[in-house]
Amino acid sequence: MTISAAVSGASGYAGGEVLRLLAGHPQVTIGAITAHSNAGARLGTVAPNLHSLADRILVDTTVENLSGHDVVFLALPHGASAAIAAQLPASTLVIDAGADHRLQDAGAWEKFYGSTHAGTWPYGLPELPGHRERLKGAKRIAVPGCYPTSSLLALMPGFAAGALEPDDVVIVAASGTSGAGKAAKVNLIGSEVMGSMSPYGVGGAHRHTPEIEQGLSNASGLDVRVSFTPTLAPMSRGILATATAKVSPEFAALADPAGALRELWENAYAEEPFVHVLPEGQWPTTKSVLGSNHAAVQIAYDGHVNRVIVCAVIDNLTKGTAGGAVQSMNIALGLPETTGLSFQGVAP
Repeated sequence: MTISAAVSGASGYAGGEVLRLLAGHPQVTIGAITAHSNAGARLGTVAPNLHSLADRILVDTTVENLSGHDVVFLALPHGASAAIAAQLPASTLVIDAGADHRLQDAGAWEKFYGSTHAGTWPYGLPELPGHRERLKGAKRIAVPGCYPTSSLLALMPGFAAGALEPDDVVIVAASGTSGAGKAAKVNLIGSEVMGSMSPYGVGGAHRHTPEIEQGLSNASGLDVRVSFTPTLAPMSRGILATATAKVSPEFAALADPAGALRELWENAYAEEPFVHVLPEGQWPTTKSVLGSNHAAVQIAYDGHVNRVIVCAVIDNLTKGTAGGAVQSMNIALGLPETTGLSFQGVAP
């Protein structure tokens, strides 16, 4: 099987990462590579790491340029994907790396994004219960946000098993600066970021909050409420999410709550090719997953306050965006899930 793929938003970080992965995918031929303000530029001038594609010329992001491919990846700003996706043929597999089709609740979309809800597509995080089946044969896929990917992978096993309480979930996550996109911003220049960390989107204001709540609520069948605080870390890539939740009375009453909780997480991810529960005592580091589609997770039980603490790390541009998109494409097209994604993290 040879798959033709077009990538929009290719001059941005997410679109460039999609291209990096597709360039190594054995069954993909890269077709149109599009951008908006950088249309007409040589790709190598905006993405010098993509050597095999450096001489390709970026073309305008139009329906005409994206049509005629088996797969179209939309790596566009939030709110920009829906109009283009609606004009692409139903037979085309469209994978949206933006937020336009992630949320099920139209009210939550309008509150956090301030525009009309475009509808809901199958969610491209196959590790969630039931989601892998929904992706098989799908023609429209919504790629999760990077923070939701790390947060949901951290807490999903406990909520799916009914081991966690839904009303006191706290997640603090540190992200590299690439999560903010490629546009120039004063707070992201080197002299502001180096040697410093800072919070943002505090007090339930971050747009990924309803997406995290949606995923955990779907996994548990309960109305999960999350206090989510993102922070900016002085690194270009990576997310470290530290997620905590109260343990249910039933699990807290067990003879060995810590062991029972660990067993839940280990069983949930035992057959997953990209999610790894680390041995006891080994804590995840963002560098261990750099440039890969892998996630590393560690779990602890704090009996003093009856809470589970889970730390999860991903590369925000790979597993958190482009890797999840390619993984979902593989499932939708009936390819082995790991095709083009088998590489390990980069160290040191």
